[in-house]
Amino acid sequence: MVRDNTHNMSKQRITALDPDTATGKAKELFNAVQGKLGMVPNMMRAMGTSPALLNGYLSLSGALSEGSIRPGLGEQIALAVANANACNYCNAAHTFIGEKLAGLKMAAIDLAREGRSTDAREQAAITFARILVEKRGLVSDIDVAAARSGGLDDAAIAEVVGHVALNVLTNYFNNTAGTVVDFPEVELVEAASV
Repeated sequence: MVRDNTHNMSKQRITALDPDTATGKAKELFNAVQGKLGMVPNMMRAMGTSPALLNGYLSLSGALSEGSIRPGLGEQIALAVANANACNYCNAAHTFIGEKLAGLKMAAIDLAREGRSTDAREQAAITFARILVEKRGLVSDIDVAAARSGGLDDAAIAEVVGHVALNVLTNYFNNTAGTVVDFPEVELVEAASV
């Protein structure tokens, strides 16, 4: 498959709402995000054009944050998936969040972009996440067994699927919207794309 990188537009294709002038459900959701993050990132401002989408994203993200996969590993999965899907926005956002909020070292972040980790359990989760993306969810018994032998139990395997689904949603949304990156930009790892 030939990768078409023309999706990187100079102008955002889905309008990012202004949190100050938003109304209704979008305004409620923006206020919640502002209260938690101290800002409303461009991705969420664009998602706010459909409060149903933004609410679904926030709900799944919140639910997964209460799972057995710690935030740092969630960010590593997000980075691996962002690079697999060539999502500049998510690559930048999760680099920033991984370092500043989840406490990941830059070495771990750099490895995650490549789909790697020095920790065996993290590597099992990241590898399984990449396989999910590559196979579009059609994993084999061998893939699941490898995740288990890497230290993931059924809950962790299920949550990796959830993290991948959440990140595929944001990757596809940002690549469609042409979301303007409002985090420090970071180069995608070309070798990591699938």
